Amino acid sequence: MRKLMNAFFVTAGLLFTVNIANAQQKLAHLNSAAIIEAMPEVKTARTTLEAFQKTKTADIDKMISEYQIKLKAAQDKEKTMSEANKETVGKELQTAGIELQDLEKRITDARTKAQQELEAKNAELFNPIQVKADAAIKAVSKEKGYTYVFDTANQGLVYWDGGEDITPLVKTKLGIAATATTPAPKK
Repeated sequence: MRKLMNAFFVTAGLLFTVNIANAQQKLAHLNSAAIIEAMPEVKTARTTLEAFQKTKTADIDKMISEYQIKLKAAQDKEKTMSEANKETVGKELQTAGIELQDLEKRITDARTKAQQELEAKNAELFNPIQVKADAAIKAVSKEKGYTYVFDTANQGLVYWDGGEDITPLVKTKLGIAATATTPAPKK
């Protein structure tokens, strides 16, 4: 029985050693920020997003200008108040105050809505770019047989010794000139 147990442990140890030897894994690293930044779609998306933001800002600025004009008119009206027209001017000022509060609320709501729309537009424009980059990264990783690929742009990798930088390969896969690479972070 004891010989059987020893033979079992020796066999298990040999199998374990063989599995470790076969489990050598290829490692690589890349800079996803450099890849995405080099994609031509990014420039187009940024331009579209900036134009969208300018439109929203212009709409809000128009509302703010209207508010300032109405506020000035109310302040000027208040200066004309006298004992003789106190009741009439008071009602006009009350109405102006209600309009100003309403306009203030509309400005606040417009800012909130604009921010939400800007975030949605950002996602609409940049998510497909991220998906395309991710697909190219996965394709290059599979083609080259890498088990693990670390992204130096996300500061998840602080030190590495070896592995291949596949940033240029992914750029090539995306049809981007791979010559302008961003330096990798310091080890």
